[in-house]
Amino acid sequence: MHAEGSELPQIHAQLVVFAREVGELYTAERQRSRELESAISGIQAMYGQTMKAFAQVVEAKDACTRGHLERTQRYGMAIANRVAPELAARPEVAYGFFLHDIGKVGVPEQVLRKPGPLDAREWDVMRSHPAIGAQIIEPIRFLGEAVEIVRSHHEWFDGSGYPVGLAGEQIPLAARIFAIADSFDAMTSDRPYRSALPMEVAVGEIRDGAGTQFDPQAVAAFLELVDEGGIAVDDGDLVPVLAVLRAV
Repeated sequence: MHAEGSELPQIHAQLVVFAREVGELYTAERQRSRELESAISGIQAMYGQTMKAFAQVVEAKDACTRGHLERTQRYGMAIANRVAPELAARPEVAYGFFLHDIGKVGVPEQVLRKPGPLDAREWDVMRSHPAIGAQIIEPIRFLGEAVEIVRSHHEWFDGSGYPVGLAGEQIPLAARIFAIADSFDAMTSDRPYRSALPMEVAVGEIRDGAGTQFDPQAVAAFLELVDEGGIAVDDGDLVPVLAVLRAV
């Protein structure tokens, strides 16, 4: 009993030291967590600024894309949230939607701004922009899946698209979804060679393209959104792109 009692102060002292060390470790870990959160916030801000800079490059090259990037991202995210919410939750998907036309920086301005339909040679040049865009952003690791959206958003569900000729589920789901957003906005926007189509005509074109140009599942989601008022040709409803990027 006496021996055990004499050990109690020593055990107590060891416990005090242990508790102090645990407290110090906890404090240090909290500090590291705060530093990590601050670093992540800084990185996210840098990502947003990078996206904005890329967009400005595209818009400076092709005035027709002004507003197109924000609108198509908005449409694409709405469809993605309906088809695959877990896909829409990935930040790189929003980045890919926003950067889909970055490859146009490699297309000559006389092709981009031609006030009329393109001839066969010019179309070949224009069709190079998805591959160029993928090459531009592929070295940027954080963009991840965005690369395949940029590369594949002009592939057709029946395999007759470009640049590779992928078909069906060979085309990444995000690119299949975005193909609808991109085509819809192109049809409902003015171009140098034609005026914007009425919304009902554009919706009909999307509906008729199910199974050929577009993924039928994604078309069904798009049509549901149109019926519910979730897709509308209204610049006033646009969400600023950096706000969207922060939200995801």
